[in-house]
Amino acid sequence: MQKREVDIVVISDIHLGTYGCHAQELCHYLQSIQPKTFIINGDFIDGWNFSKKYFPDAHFAVIQLVIQYITSGVDVIYITGNHDEFLRKYSGLSLSNFKILDKVVLHVDQKKHWIFHGDIFDRSTRGFSKYLAIWGGKGYDWLIRFNRVLNFVLEKTGHEKYSLSKKVKDSVKKAVRFIADFEQMAADQAIHQGYDVVICGHIHNPQMKTFVNAQGSVQYLNSGDWVENLSALEYHEGCWKLYQYPKHDKPLAEKLKFLNQWPQEYVTGSQHQVVNDFLKFYFKHHSI
Repeated sequence: MQKREVDIVVISDIHLGTYGCHAQELCHYLQSIQPKTFIINGDFIDGWNFSKKYFPDAHFAVIQLVIQYITSGVDVIYITGNHDEFLRKYSGLSLSNFKILDKVVLHVDQKKHWIFHGDIFDRSTRGFSKYLAIWGGKGYDWLIRFNRVLNFVLEKTGHEKYSLSKKVKDSVKKAVRFIADFEQMAADQAIHQGYDVVICGHIHNPQMKTFVNAQGSVQYLNSGDWVENLSALEYHEGCWKLYQYPKHDKPLAEKLKFLNQWPQEYVTGSQHQVVNDFLKFYFKHHSI
């Protein structure tokens, strides 16, 4: 597969370990690019809805591909989110070209970039509201499972896929208002602190726009998610672009259903062991 060279790639809200995660498509995307810097902007593994009963091969493979990036010399930055918040106690950890951080400041082509997950602007992730959000997340996971059955029927009958969760969010005024408020708060804070670009995740709404207030202006970017939008941010040749996985593109990983059938250069014994160790560590330490 011919790989595209990209200077910086930002993905967020993958939610590995849940039924909604499109891990196969993400594997295909990760195999198609060659980034210099790769940033995971939170919610990589879903600690709120994580279950030992559900972690398919494709989810396992996503971790292996990230490890492959690290071993090949790509700078990998893991920014913590609310669904993988237990990793915040390890913020500041640096192992060669791999770092775990709560936020990142990058100077790219003379522009100051502020990158963080964004749950700091969401009150539902704290206190008692957090537990309501966790149960809401479990209900959302069931909605995604039903949606997959529906889409299977729609495809078999020659119809386009339909996102129930996206339709629900788009039709609820409070959800629309929350997204607008979130974007405005992030932009206002970034302008106040003198940043040129602010990059978030969290709200599963891929976006590129410019905000202006009395203090100045900022470019607001959101990398979206790999549950509904299958999106990423890419920086190359001096500009940011929003990538969205093509709807018509059949994931390569669908042909590679089991790890032991994957190409040898794709999975090595050492990578396999590292992933196993990572998951054991996660099971031991993650908590609500």
